[in-house]
Amino acid sequence: MTDPSYVEPDPFTLEIIRDGLQAASDEMFIALGRAAQGIVIYECLDYCVGIADASGRMVVQGNGVPLFIGTLESAVREVIDKFGNERDMEPGDIFAMNDPYCGGGTHTPDVCLVMPVFADDELIAFTANKGHWSELGGKVPGTIAADSTEVFQEGLQIPIVKLFCRGEPVQAILDLLAVNVRLPRQTLGDMWASVAAARIGERRIRELYSKYGHAAWRQAVDGLLNYAESMSLAALSHLPKGTFEAEDWIDDDGITDDPIPVRCKVTISDKEFVADYTGTNGVVAGPFNTGRAGLESGVKLAFKALTDPASPANHGAFRPLRIVCPPDTVLSARRPAATGKYHQAVLFATEVIWKALAPHCPKRLPAGHLAAVCGTTLIGRDPASGNVTLLQQPLVGGWGATADRDGENGQFCAADGETFNIPIEVQENKFGILVEQYAFHDDDGGAGKRRGGKGVVLDYRVVDERIHFSGDYGRHKFRPWGIAGGGPGTASLAQIARVDGSTEARQRAVSVPVNRGERIRLVTPTGGGYGDPRSRPRQQVLEDLKNGYITREQARRDYGVEVEE
Repeated sequence: MTDPSYVEPDPFTLEIIRDGLQAASDEMFIALGRAAQGIVIYECLDYCVGIADASGRMVVQGNGVPLFIGTLESAVREVIDKFGNERDMEPGDIFAMNDPYCGGGTHTPDVCLVMPVFADDELIAFTANKGHWSELGGKVPGTIAADSTEVFQEGLQIPIVKLFCRGEPVQAILDLLAVNVRLPRQTLGDMWASVAAARIGERRIRELYSKYGHAAWRQAVDGLLNYAESMSLAALSHLPKGTFEAEDWIDDDGITDDPIPVRCKVTISDKEFVADYTGTNGVVAGPFNTGRAGLESGVKLAFKALTDPASPANHGAFRPLRIVCPPDTVLSARRPAATGKYHQAVLFATEVIWKALAPHCPKRLPAGHLAAVCGTTLIGRDPASGNVTLLQQPLVGGWGATADRDGENGQFCAADGETFNIPIEVQENKFGILVEQYAFHDDDGGAGKRRGGKGVVLDYRVVDERIHFSGDYGRHKFRPWGIAGGGPGTASLAQIARVDGSTEARQRAVSVPVNRGERIRLVTPTGGGYGDPRSRPRQQVLEDLKNGYITREQARRDYGVEVEE
């Protein structure tokens, strides 16, 4: 029976609530970024925030990196499954987790906080965030090693635990964190920034709920989810229908030289988008596996880009999406598989959808891109304090060309999205290095009627007595693919030039000592080209040559343009 006092909320009220939720998410995002101590959060934006309803459906999510799309909803649902009895969740509680194999898990440095929100003793929502905390122990400083073979080498594992109970920190958990990390002040600083973001979201939700009431709240939430679903379905109607297949190869797993095939069959109808990864390589020995949550984030990234990137990335937006993947593949690993470099597997889960559909969406989807985070870690020691210094950052590279435009130069990979470079001034001031060169390169690749976007070359000269260099640089064997006769892009390169004149290739580097005066050179891939290079207008080839994107030899050989010395 309908409550006689019930009044249907007007559309203006519903819109105010929806905007208020988005504003709360934005405020959470800004607060976490401003308060964090780790440079990978406050400069690189390696974090996300979100708000879910009481059943765990994500309503709004704000991402610094697209790599986390959809992971928060899984994390909230894991908390509900474990602490579903409301007597086990109280106002002020905050739960923490980083288990790579549970809902929302990626790799151990990505720690997720979930906070239930109550009004009048009723559970009404959750706030959540996930951030790459500075350091979480493990076999190397910075936690992530390219040669890990099991998760126990990858730092402290946190199952779903109460980090705060009724508003007070659980000191035993904080103590456990502090003694298991090399940079406790920095790591706990990231933790407190995450706590602040969760509490800000809680405060704003309670304000909205108390002002507009339960009925308006529920209708606004349902309306947001239904709207996002309708936008996804509308976009599906414009995509090609049928089944499309592709495969690509991760270079290796850091332990063996064997390539790792990733296969996907995409089936699109007016009502459903199915990504089926049957046939993908099994779990590998090295850290290039991902759990199911990582796979889902990669597929959701591709789905959102293909459908409606502008609408909220919430539960409703992904209702038409279905993911099929057998257990125990490189995309569906289980304990104790190493997952420190999970982002490589996630990127290729995205890349094979992209590769399958790009020929059929020539103006929407480009040729192959760098498809690698190119994660770089420099570990030193502050000579004044003796404390460990830790620089972690992704690198930019080239994106592929489309039917009507050249590829984007010097952009982060799909997993990183619109994150930021760490300013050179910050790097040189804090980390014992001199940046001698940071420029687009003219490596041979990406030829086409539309040229692939350029990768970069970055040279670090060590000015401290010694630093230790770690990193992994994908696409060093399998170059970005071209379309319609366009040439493949270029491979990545990581190289150390020693003071004795020798050089060492280090595509998978783990705490390699580099001494004063020695140089680390990092070269990222150029994207694939689109169309026959010989059909590129001569004037554009001359502009490419003038800008240093190609050499005279490439102009002659690939484009048929002779240029006098």
